Amino acid sequence: MRTTFVMDPPPIVEDWLAQRRALGQDRYDEVWEGEYRVAPMPKGRHGRVEVELVRILMPRAARAGLVGSGGCNIGAPGDYRGPDQAYFRDWQDLTYYPTAAIVVEILSPDDESRHKLGFYFRAGVEEVLLVDPDSHTVEWLMRGRDGLEPADGSAILGISSVDLAAAIDWPA
Repeated sequence: MRTTFVMDPPPIVEDWLAQRRALGQDRYDEVWEGEYRVAPMPKGRHGRVEVELVRILMPRAARAGLVGSGGCNIGAPGDYRGPDQAYFRDWQDLTYYPTAAIVVEILSPDDESRHKLGFYFRAGVEEVLLVDPDSHTVEWLMRGRDGLEPADGSAILGISSVDLAAAIDWPA
């Protein structure tokens, strides 16, 4: 279900959003070109896969000179996306990061991860990793001339999609 306000949202909506922020329920919320998008917390398998990716990717990222992060904001206050993980060439303690070397999106049913790809390209992200806990698959995308293009693995981290998928202890 989608609800769009063509004017400022009514006070009850602003109060509800403030309550979500106070309770920490807004962790996956994003703003797309000024439009606030409310996203629920994902299923448990999402977190399990996230931990697996940290275990596998963090040592490779360190060897490549990258600093890893959990969820963060890529973009600016009025237009940002929140990947599940990001790896930075020049990490700083920011609220909004203009770009990242790699962003990771762990897919959930009905999520909008694939709709973020154009934004990530415009933001200068070098690689995107899409991970699907349901199908036990991983998909790497690399910067091309006009957009993000499928790749066999990560040129930055030196791991293939096949090897990464095999290394993940997928939840049942």
